[in-house]
Order: sequence, then C-alpha cells, then structure tokens
Amino acid sequence: MYVRIAQFEAPANEWDDRIAEVRRRMQSGENAEMRQLVTRSMMLVDRDGGRGAGLFFCETEDDLRKVDELLDNATPPPGGGKRTSVQMYEVAVDSENPS
Repeated sequence: MYVRIAQFEAPANEWDDRIAEVRRRMQSGENAEMRQLVTRSMMLVDRDGGRGAGLFFCETEDDLRKVDELLDNATPPPGGGKRTSVQMYEVAVDSENPS
C-alpha cells in the first residue's frame, strides 16, 4: 500500500467551502479514473491552525504516481488556500482496532 499526503494552508473561514467542494467532486463521479486507482482517501483539517491534509491510498506505487499526476493537473478547490507540500510514502504498518 502507498499513500500521497498533500498539505494545505487556508484561513479558518474557508474550510467549510473546501470540504463541500471535495465532497461534491467525490460524489459527482467526475474523477472516474482516479476513483479506480484510489482505495481510500481522507481529508484532515486543523481549523484553528489553518492547516489541512489530503491523503490518497493506492495498492501500487504505479497507481500512486498516476494519482499524483492527476491531482497535480486538477483544478484546486475555490478559495485562497494553497498547497504547501506533497509527499509519497510506502505504508509500512497499518493497524485498525476492532470494534
């Protein structure tokens, strides 16, 4: 498993619009190619700190590189925020506590 982590900065009052736009894009099916490559995605938000992160998990490194290219060429959500970094990792350990 591999993960792409992109970090963002944005004012606290812009996060609700960004979250709504990301949800809209996910539900619209406009990213059909990416949806086939991604096994899991997350959006993390620290409103008080003005930071967020987008995580995209893929089964293979090749799939992750394709997702990275698609996201680099995508139109960013509206607002004045900006991407501050992108990193890609192999997931070495993934643990989930049973309910």
